[in-house]
Amino acid sequence: MKIASAQINSTVGHIQSNLEEHYRLIETAIAEGVELIAFPEMSITGYCREEGKEMAFTENDPRLDQLKQLATNGNIHIIAGAPILKLDKLYIGAFVIYPNKPMAIYTKQYLHDGEELYYASSRDFNPIIQLGQEKISLAICADINNEDHPRVSSKNGSTIYIPCIFYSKDGMGKGKELLGAYSKDYSLNILMSNYTGELWNMEAGGQSAFWTSHGKRCGHLDSSESGLLIAEKTGEEWTTNKRLA
Repeated sequence: MKIASAQINSTVGHIQSNLEEHYRLIETAIAEGVELIAFPEMSITGYCREEGKEMAFTENDPRLDQLKQLATNGNIHIIAGAPILKLDKLYIGAFVIYPNKPMAIYTKQYLHDGEELYYASSRDFNPIIQLGQEKISLAICADINNEDHPRVSSKNGSTIYIPCIFYSKDGMGKGKELLGAYSKDYSLNILMSNYTGELWNMEAGGQSAFWTSHGKRCGHLDSSESGLLIAEKTGEEWTTNKRLA
């Protein structure tokens, strides 16, 4: 099996051009035989707070139609983020777009300081993705700052943990340390997707990476690279390679 993290540079509010970048990388992933691709936190809109409500998506948003079509035609699972309006509340969320069944939504459970002024948090929307013999759980950015999050994922039987994040260049040291420890402590294979470029007046940290369940980081992108990090499992072994934009 093959899974991939997409490292991109989204521009806040430029939804159509951000989607075009999603389409391009998804098509590259399909050509590589990838079965699941994950994008960073709020990848469709770019990371935002004050603008979140005006840029919010819903489950039936027609702007998602081409992503759904790509998932079906390419037999690929797509994880793409946006502010999501659901049950009259605004969440930082991720759409889980399946190739063969209705879409699901994951909502961020632990918010960064200040995000609570604009977004709600919830543990009610927490899908587990079954892909072959693997069970996959999701996280969004600050979720990984709370060790209960990966612990519960492992307890619930997940074998792969996918954090979709926006970490700055200064914060990536801590992020890598946390994810490396979680992979070993909770026997989780971890695929992380982060931004590159400048976003929200900060330089994004990039370094999207894959850790095996033994705590080894076996592949990563640099902070300035755009493209895909592909993790492939053959038997019980994982290897990685890059497809740069």
